[in-house]
Amino acid sequence: MAFFSGLCSIGLLLLAIGYIFHIPTLQLLQNDARISAAVMFLLIGFFHIAKPRKLTYMIEGMLPAPNALVIFTGVLELLLGAGLLFPLTKHHAGWGLIILLIALFPANIRVAVKQLPPPGGLPAKPWYTWSRLLFQPVYILWIWWAIQ
Repeated sequence: MAFFSGLCSIGLLLLAIGYIFHIPTLQLLQNDARISAAVMFLLIGFFHIAKPRKLTYMIEGMLPAPNALVIFTGVLELLLGAGLLFPLTKHHAGWGLIILLIALFPANIRVAVKQLPPPGGLPAKPWYTWSRLLFQPVYILWIWWAIQ
């Protein structure tokens, strides 16, 4: 839900900046959604690379080389997030992120089922870990709509 809050906050801030400073491209909600997704994936990708040990618990025992996988997904998030910012790459980057979100979904299911704490020190209550699963389709739809 923190990711969703970031998407919405950044998107609304960009929209407001567009109207305050009369920037036509930022007055389009779809552009703001794409840019906010890029910013959030760049941030999350950086976190994956900077502190992979904080996320490896989500896949330990599930997949081999969890530290390397967390770093790899961080690199993908950085590359694909940056790709959303460019007209020539936004569609490929968006579909790459959609595929990545689908691929990472089992790790989020594992967190909820095993009652593990969610990443980032957020509440480890069952209501929160299970509700996080409901946001994955929202992120996928957000990206899909933003790259249209």
